Order: sequence, then C-alpha cells, then structure tokens
Amino acid sequence: MAQVLEFKLPDLGEGLTEAEIVRWLVRVGDVVAIDQPVVEVETAKAMVEVPCPYGGVVTARFGEEGTELPVGAPLLTVAVGPASAGEDAGSGNVLVGYGTSEAPARRRRVRATGANGHVKQAAQAPPASTPAPSPAPVPVEGPVPVISPLVRRLARDGGLDLRELSGSGPEGLILRADVENALRAKDAPAPVAAEPATRVSPAAPARDGLRVPLKGVRGAVADKLSRSRREIPDATCWVDADATELMRARAAMNAAGGPKISLLALLARICTAALTRHPELNSYVDTEAREVVQLAGVHLGFAAQTERGLVVPVVRDAHTRDAQSLTAEFARLTEAARTGTLTPGDLTGGTFTLNNYGVFGVDGSTPIINHPEAAMLGVGRIVPKPWVHEGELAVRQVVQLSLTFDHRVCDGGTAGGFLRYVADCVEQPAVLLRTL
Repeated sequence: MAQVLEFKLPDLGEGLTEAEIVRWLVRVGDVVAIDQPVVEVETAKAMVEVPCPYGGVVTARFGEEGTELPVGAPLLTVAVGPASAGEDAGSGNVLVGYGTSEAPARRRRVRATGANGHVKQAAQAPPASTPAPSPAPVPVEGPVPVISPLVRRLARDGGLDLRELSGSGPEGLILRADVENALRAKDAPAPVAAEPATRVSPAAPARDGLRVPLKGVRGAVADKLSRSRREIPDATCWVDADATELMRARAAMNAAGGPKISLLALLARICTAALTRHPELNSYVDTEAREVVQLAGVHLGFAAQTERGLVVPVVRDAHTRDAQSLTAEFARLTEAARTGTLTPGDLTGGTFTLNNYGVFGVDGSTPIINHPEAAMLGVGRIVPKPWVHEGELAVRQVVQLSLTFDHRVCDGGTAGGFLRYVADCVEQPAVLLRTL
C-alpha cells in the first residue's frame, strides 16, 4: 500500500522561525519528484522555493497563499508508492536555508491521470501485490509569468488569481499595470437597473486609510530599526569633500579597457582601508558581557532599495577584494535584490554598512545603524559646486560624507579620524595608495 508521508516547513536558517506562503507550485493530486520545488515562501530575509524530499502524489496542502506558518508546521502530505517507500522514498538531504544540498532542475507540474483522463486520487493507488505502471506525466500550465514580488502581493491582497490574467509585458509577462487594471475592473460598481425603493444612509467616513501589514521584509526592517533606536546611542558627524579627483581616477581606470569599475566599489575600497586604521568601528557591543567585540574581517553591507523595500546585501570579506572584484559582487547582489532572489545568507552577517543615498538625489542623511553593527558611512550625491581649490574659486564635484556611529564603541576623535581619512582618500586617491 502507498505510504503517506508528511513534509513540514523546514528550518530556513539564520534564526528565521516562520514564513509566509506566497505561491503553491503544486496542487492536490499532482505527481512530484524528489527535491522538486513545491511552494514559494517569503521570509523576513528573502523569497525561497522549498523543495520536497519525497516523491509521490500530493494528497493534501496546509495553508492558503498569504498564510504565515511556523517552522515545523505541516506543509503537505505525499503518498509514496511501495517501490519508493523504503530507502529511496526521500532525498535524505537536510533542508536548511533555501533548498536541499543539490539544486534540482525545475520541473513542470504534472498530474496523475487514468485512461479516461480523470485525475486519480491518492486512495486509488494500486496495492503492493499488483504493481501498476507509472502514470504518464501530462504537462499543464507552467509557472505564472510574473517576476515582481510586488505584483504577486498586489494580486494576492486584491483577491486576484494571476493565472486568469493576460500579461501585457514581453512574452506575456504580467506587469503591475495589468494587476492594477484588473483590480479597478473588479471594484467597479455594477450597473443598477433601477433605484432601490429604500435608501440607506451612507456610512460615516472611515478614520483610517490604507493599512499595510508590517510583515515579511517590511516587518523585519521595522523590528531591526526599532531595536537599533532602543539599544544604540548613536551620533553623526559629516564633512563635505571634493570628489573631482576620485571621479577622474575612475574615468582613467575605465578608459584603460577591461571590466568597468563602479564608484561604489571605489568607495568600498576606501571604506575597508579606513576600517583597517580604525577597527573600533568594525565591531559590535556584547551587552550581556559588557564588551566591545572588534571583528577581524570586514563583511560590507550596502543599502539597496527594491520593490519589496529596503534590503542590505552583504559583500563577504570585502577587505580582501580589489575594485574589480567589488564591482562584480555589487552587481551580482544588486541584481539578486532586484529580482527577489537574495538568499538569507546574502542578507546577514554584515559588520559595517555603506549607504549611498545620493542615488535618491539628496545630499545628506542621519541613517539608523544596522543593528548590531557599530557604524554606517553615508554618501550623498556628487554635484558641481563652488569650491576653493588651490587658493582659487572653482567649480568642483562635491559630495557630503556622513558617519553615524555607536558612541559606546568609540568617541568623537576616532569617528572624526575615520571620516577625515575617507574624505582625504576621496579628495586625493593617492592617499589610499600611500597608506596600503
């Protein structure tokens, strides 16, 4: 007889204890293979496709799309045939993070069908004494053609089934405008043939407008920022710097051929050099032990704005990378952030954050420290401004740099020394070469 196995929401790592079901990839009655992704969930860190370690027929799903489940809660049950109920029933892989130890090829959803075309139920599995041939997989519709997590959320909150929409994007891609148009059509009042005999007084206007749940990424950001404000006595210092020579140096590097070097990579290179000279800022406070813990390596976070909100991907071992390697890693993580494919590991473990808020067209900011880190360097926009250069007034490329730091790990002298070194390197990139 078929054995029904229960698959529970696995430990997703990084201290995450729950996840929200974004989209089911299988239905009851579908045939799934070992390690086939069966559900897409959203954690406080990233979008994750969860593979099932069992192969067989799906007999039940637990939780609708939009439901939050704790780790260890049942996700689905699978009827495993007698031939696979033994040692081959599951992959045996430990599901920690966003999948099993080997990434399977994506498979289309298939359904078990009989000769008459009707879907077989799990209870109709043949007895052990009469082995039946494997059901012929019949491919049905593939994944819904939508990339943006925001589009999926808009549709889910509005009660729309994305499978019923036709996308206006390339190759039928469903765009945000498609969902918004469908929601407007859904909410449009139906025509009334005649005025009702009894009028109902309009209800009093609601005091509240739109309510946005603080969950997922938005909720995680809210919790972290609130904790940072409660626990960290932060202070901010800032300075204007002439970035003309840094911009010229970058132009010269990119004119020499080879991979292009990003401005963010050059700023990151300056940052890691400054942290080598002022290691107090590459640390965290152990409140229980009442100790400042200085860290040996620099794992550099950088703020990235996405449709799902603000995320801070982390460049591992940034102090060991040159400008070319930093450029490539920034590009990889930025693209993953844009497409919602960052893993929990990409978003944790940072020791210092570089925040380029100049991309929003602003000059300065006093950002909140990314707890439990001790400092954050902010970079405003680089714009032409009047500047005294070599004793004469000139138009130069000027940027405002700011440092927000935990006053428990150091005093203003150390913070000022760090920021002054960064400004000196921006104004005269040769300073960086002299001090390496």
